[in-house]
Amino acid sequence: IPVPWALLKKQGRLLNLQQSSARQARTIRLINRIGNALARVGYAPPELDVARLMRHAERRTGLQDWGNDFCETGLRELVAALNAQAQLSQVGRIAAYLNVLDHLCVRLRLLHYREQHPKVRSQQITQPLFIVGLPRTGTTILHELIAQDPAMRSPASWEVARPLPAPVPEHYTDDARIAATQRLLNILEWLAPGFQAIHAVGARLPQECVYLLASACMSEQFGYMYNVPAYRDWLLTQDMTPAYQWHAQFLQHLQVDCNGRQWVLKTPAHLANLGVLLAQYPDAAIVWTHRRPLAAMASFSSLATTLRAGFSDHVDPHAIGQYESQHFASVVNRGMRDRAKLDTGQFFDVSFEAVCRDPLAVVEAVYRYFNIELGSEARRCMREYLTRRPRNLYGEHRYSPEAFGLSVGLESRLFGDYRERFAGCLDFDR
Repeated sequence: IPVPWALLKKQGRLLNLQQSSARQARTIRLINRIGNALARVGYAPPELDVARLMRHAERRTGLQDWGNDFCETGLRELVAALNAQAQLSQVGRIAAYLNVLDHLCVRLRLLHYREQHPKVRSQQITQPLFIVGLPRTGTTILHELIAQDPAMRSPASWEVARPLPAPVPEHYTDDARIAATQRLLNILEWLAPGFQAIHAVGARLPQECVYLLASACMSEQFGYMYNVPAYRDWLLTQDMTPAYQWHAQFLQHLQVDCNGRQWVLKTPAHLANLGVLLAQYPDAAIVWTHRRPLAAMASFSSLATTLRAGFSDHVDPHAIGQYESQHFASVVNRGMRDRAKLDTGQFFDVSFEAVCRDPLAVVEAVYRYFNIELGSEARRCMREYLTRRPRNLYGEHRYSPEAFGLSVGLESRLFGDYRERFAGCLDFDR
């Protein structure tokens, strides 16, 4: 693929989200213009086609077993939405093709490894700790902080992106895949300048569960990166059991040679599937973070606008704000309905304001509630992490509800039940 990556220069500017539309990096616009010129003379980026993607994955891996529970329908829904709705740029089409292809290859290779190494199947996932909540409500800092506990373990970005061979303890901190993954992640800041200030990414940082679910072709991961509302709406109508079974298989693989620690996992998308999650992990502990929806949706709309501008020339902040609010209102309402039917003792509620004020105190409260021991070494590691990674390490994230067409009236209409149910956890000044 003749993309002139050498022309890319890292942009140090934050995206100004007070404007009515997203600005892309000049270098990305240049590449898109080059791609358009190439298209006029007969060059076209890879075609987003289900059969082509699957054949390419089979050729790349030399494997053909997709598993009995492979959701090819999910792949078809995703590809259809990418073609019909995402309005991908030249760079975006190439990135989407390679992104989906990579997840398909991961699936084929993990299934093959599982067949060749029977001990993977015997792995037990015991008492995982899940952090859920609306996006931008403190889930990330809690996930990263608890992951510092030597007795806990989160999936690191590098091992999720490149899970083969299975990670081993003696090379977990110096595996060659770490540097390779970091180089790929660095491209994201070129594609979406300012994204690092909104949501830090790094090869060693904990990765969200949506990335694990992506190789099941049933994941919100794609919805964060591309404008694919039809695919996301389809997801909300599905029985996600096969996806969560795949999630457990992925964790089994990651711990097969690195066992002995408790998993700490997170993604806001779990809120839509709490019943399925607890059916797969009956002894799970769930931390639910809360923040005023108007602020959470403005912050997430800012994230989505910034990220999608790296893949499309047509990003509408107001349309994003409207859709994300409606989508996550459905998600949080499903979460409340599921929770009412489940063991309430498995849930612990946390406010965003408390996380911002004293994250270590929140971790202590979580550990007390779920009877998890918080040792002195864990406390030291967490304090050091907070010192190394202050909140605005990569710059201040500025946003406003108005920039995305959000209002108190819309919040009341969509999140009224949520606001009433968790009023004690919502700070209406933030």
